Amino acid sequence: MLSAAAEAILVGQDERPCILVVEDEVLIRWMVSETMREFGYTVIEASTGDEALEIVEGGVRVDLVFSDVRMPGSTDGLALLAKIKLASPGLPVVITSGHCDPALAIAGGAAAFVRKPYEADVVAAVISAQLPKP
Repeated sequence: MLSAAAEAILVGQDERPCILVVEDEVLIRWMVSETMREFGYTVIEASTGDEALEIVEGGVRVDLVFSDVRMPGSTDGLALLAKIKLASPGLPVVITSGHCDPALAIAGGAAAFVRKPYEADVVAAVISAQLPKP
């Protein structure tokens, strides 16, 4: 089942750049999502890599993926990155982690890496560098 934001994008009712935030920690996902909404972006949230893949493969327009590495399910952040790079090579993916070596993510095709813990303004700056301002 798609969120209201995803449905609006799917039917062409929202032209703003869309960020898919993939994070299993609810408070972290909420903080990133709300910050990006305050900057004027449309945000879709996913709590697992598997859920994120369903959104991307389901035809929802996503302009950037911001994903944690360690998550429950069969698709972690690096596997999500690899699958997105195969299916949608032009889609920027920003990887975040407190455990992963940034070089691993960049070598896998990540547009950027943000080390946890991070501040919301750092995430906003990294994402804004990848997307046009709404």
